[in-house]
Amino acid sequence: MKNPLDSIKGTIIAGLVLILISLVYLDWGELSTTGLLGDASSAYYGFMRFFHVIAGTAWIGLLYYFNFVQVPALKDAAADGTGAGITKHVAPLALLWFRWAALATWLAGAALLGSSFTDTFLLSDGYEAIGIGSWMGTIMLFNVWGLIWPNQQKILGMKKATDEEKVKARRVALLASRTNTMLSIPMLLLMTNGLSHRALLGL
Repeated sequence: MKNPLDSIKGTIIAGLVLILISLVYLDWGELSTTGLLGDASSAYYGFMRFFHVIAGTAWIGLLYYFNFVQVPALKDAAADGTGAGITKHVAPLALLWFRWAALATWLAGAALLGSSFTDTFLLSDGYEAIGIGSWMGTIMLFNVWGLIWPNQQKILGMKKATDEEKVKARRVALLASRTNTMLSIPMLLLMTNGLSHRALLGL
């Protein structure tokens, strides 16, 4: 029998199977109070919370990988001439997951807000904490798609660019990525300790 952990697809499927086993063990009805199960509305929000967390983990995890691992490692790799593999194979794939995870996280968060979306972004009374966190996440999403990705395409040779344009692109992409790292710290605090989506939605 093939080990499911030998492939990423098998690993994901195994994780989903473990979810089902956990739900059966815990008794399906027991989780209805968390919104994961129960009526259609609570099941929807339970799934969206789960998807929001999974996508957000991928997004912020890759953001931290780029800033804490890849950028400093590439400096050393450039010095000894071993950076080509990272820029040719690792960076493009990481950026693919990075940008789509960012969009998925934001869309799932917007879906969770539902009818409270406008109040949240207007920082209405009672929505300030999650509203500020949501604005930070929105700025981060813009930085990913509007600044980091277009400039990384120039840096990695996916788009034609002169050496001067590449130098400028590196600076813009770096500052946008560092801005997102900075914003992620208070954003995560506000989103995890401010008003929860459950409390916000009255579920």
